[in-house]
Amino acid sequence: MTLNRRTFLQLSSLAAGNTLLAQKAQRERHMPLHKAGVEGSADLTKYVNLFCGTGGHGHTYPGATVPFGAVQLSPDTGNHGWDWCSGYYTTDTSIMGFSHTHLSGTGAADLLDFLVVPRLGEVKLLPGDKNQPDTGYRTRFSHSDEHAEPGFYSVKLASGVLAELTTTERVGVHRYTFPQGGDPAHLLVDLLHGCEETEGLQNGELTPENLKQNRVGSAEVNVVGNDTVTGGRVMHVWAPTRQIYFAMVFERPFKKVQLYSDLKPVDGTSAKGRVLHAAVYPDTSGPVLVKVGISMVSAENALANVKAEVPAFDFEGVRANAKAAWNKELARIQVDSFDTQRKTIFYTAMYHMMCAPTLADDVNGQYRGMDQKVHTVDAGQHNFSTYSLWDTFRALHPSFTLWQQERVAPMVNCLVRMAEESPAGMPIWPLQGGETFCMTGYHSASVMAEACTKKVPGIDWSRAYAVMRKRNMDDDYMGLNFYRTLGYIPADKMNESVSKAVEYMYNDWACAHVAEATGHAEDAAIQRKRSQNYRNLFDPKTQFIRAKMSNGEWTPNFDPKATGHFPRGTKHAYRDYTESNAWQTTFFVQHDAKGYIETFGGRDSFNKKLDSLFVQEPGVSNEDVSDMSGYIGQYVHGNEPSHAIVFLYTYSGQPWKTQMRTRQILDTLYHNDFDGLAGNEDCGQMSAWYVMAAMGLYAVDPVSATYVLTAPVFDSTRVRQANGRELVIETKRNAPTDQYIQQVKLNGKVLDRLWVTHEELQGGHLQFTLGAEPNMTLGVDPRVAPPSLTA
Repeated sequence: MTLNRRTFLQLSSLAAGNTLLAQKAQRERHMPLHKAGVEGSADLTKYVNLFCGTGGHGHTYPGATVPFGAVQLSPDTGNHGWDWCSGYYTTDTSIMGFSHTHLSGTGAADLLDFLVVPRLGEVKLLPGDKNQPDTGYRTRFSHSDEHAEPGFYSVKLASGVLAELTTTERVGVHRYTFPQGGDPAHLLVDLLHGCEETEGLQNGELTPENLKQNRVGSAEVNVVGNDTVTGGRVMHVWAPTRQIYFAMVFERPFKKVQLYSDLKPVDGTSAKGRVLHAAVYPDTSGPVLVKVGISMVSAENALANVKAEVPAFDFEGVRANAKAAWNKELARIQVDSFDTQRKTIFYTAMYHMMCAPTLADDVNGQYRGMDQKVHTVDAGQHNFSTYSLWDTFRALHPSFTLWQQERVAPMVNCLVRMAEESPAGMPIWPLQGGETFCMTGYHSASVMAEACTKKVPGIDWSRAYAVMRKRNMDDDYMGLNFYRTLGYIPADKMNESVSKAVEYMYNDWACAHVAEATGHAEDAAIQRKRSQNYRNLFDPKTQFIRAKMSNGEWTPNFDPKATGHFPRGTKHAYRDYTESNAWQTTFFVQHDAKGYIETFGGRDSFNKKLDSLFVQEPGVSNEDVSDMSGYIGQYVHGNEPSHAIVFLYTYSGQPWKTQMRTRQILDTLYHNDFDGLAGNEDCGQMSAWYVMAAMGLYAVDPVSATYVLTAPVFDSTRVRQANGRELVIETKRNAPTDQYIQQVKLNGKVLDRLWVTHEELQGGHLQFTLGAEPNMTLGVDPRVAPPSLTA
């Protein structure tokens, strides 16, 4: 069974350069992800709203992190329920504490490691009822007392405690200011806290029934001297087995530490078990400063990360470096606009695009691989976690090839290593050394192939193709054997058969490019032919991609708004589509648009069908699918299967409809507010769509190394690229509402097409002229349509 995000929920109810020492430590092992410092004086962080997406179904967190950092130090207001996948939701009125790892905008939950709870008075070991915070260690708060900016978060709790948080890449730095003259203060470290499906462990005692909910496989905590607490735990949540460790260092010696096991105090300076807590009584003669390093290898490595990245207790210095790191990264794309709201949405989106993948190695280069063994990266490389590949192959990774080019090879090399080390093979949705198997397809292949066609240096393509070929040609993985032999996956043999098949078609297309590049022409021919298996699932009578049974017949009782079919004589639907229905899936064929359009009978018939998508009644007919949101008819912008659809008009000869629909989505489905995203952020994909479309570019078929053009929203955009090059996008218009392309020039030459190659954008100059009415001749001729498999 495919583990998609909805199924999971149902089943499981330094900034580098902080100091010269930190720079030296990282240089000795491998290239840092970024160095502190800002090119230019503009403070772009003022345009970032960290609370955007913390409401609605965005699933983002407002806490402190640095670009691609391993630590995400953020408040947890809840740890169960779909809208608490990041641990925070804007309607909550109490905070449990502050944990060090968070997922950004995912549709499934995990992490929330090593919760730190600043408290006064009695020690309470369970958070208690959210509706009655005083029954546990929760503390009430108001949003008016919160402040968040890139690299920093603070909140004044109702108890009077001021909590301030900042980070480097692998270290979270806390500063707590306690009220003077009141009850004694302590910091509770909760090693039980994590993502739970129910509230049993929060509110109840350790009954056998409640302990069944405990996802902690094992844990340990140790008091080291009079200023350090270390420990770690093994978790079994979304990632099947996940190991993580911490080292917590105080600025001043603490007064005492009381350890607890199974909610009972224990003597000594160490404890092991599944339910562990530590109450640390700090010196509160001044603000309490704490440095917490994390590692997926060991507590010793976590402590080494602290010593390397934050050798001094300089909270403001760390905060300044974090802000500088964000400014440096945000400055890679500079937009010119008087519309502050739109500019804020843009830079907030850029911020979210750098919250994943996350760094997953230590300053000594060690990391825990997908085989749960400890490895060491080569110089100049990094290990990463949190690849939401089903989502991010569509726009996030393509965008990185334009403005984060030096990170592409390390990320791809990491995916290759994962495939080599993992018992599961090619990464699907890897999280901290564990494969979640979440979603359909194997889109690590798509990300690899895109880098290959764009000629990204520093990648061993023979090594990459070896792991790609094993999955593509040999593995018996989630219906691939059916797919290879029948040309489709029978709906009576496997769940979500249609979505699996169409994803495998794109994976075939991806693998074919790397096969060709590495001298495997016979493989490439097989893969290209299989990538047209859409012909086996396209029903010319209904003009939908549909499910077939093993006997070759269409599934019965077809409903294009349903997520699956109803077998004869039953009332229960068998799901054929992944977080989608036939309307969205029918328009997924991205790599062979020309050939696919022909199956409809030509452009007119295809456009008629595509037009009808946007005027259908929204919703799903047979079940409630939370991931499907942001409807325009049956177009669903809040979930990824729809993301390329509006750009298909440029392939079918009506590019002005692409321009009209992209502006509609940019203006109506993104906002500068708590619920500013149409659906789950999904580790940057929802935001990447905005950033790319707002610049006037979208990679419908990333592996082809081309981009479809649409009307930019900014007067000018400057993208800093590798080797000192700059992509300049200039827009001329008479009114802000002008949204239709009248003319495009590339490096001064007028284009007769509405697409460009990746190579043309390297140091290129695009000039758009926009008008109020559509230009119904530009880019219309079939001979200038964007490339596809069928010539």
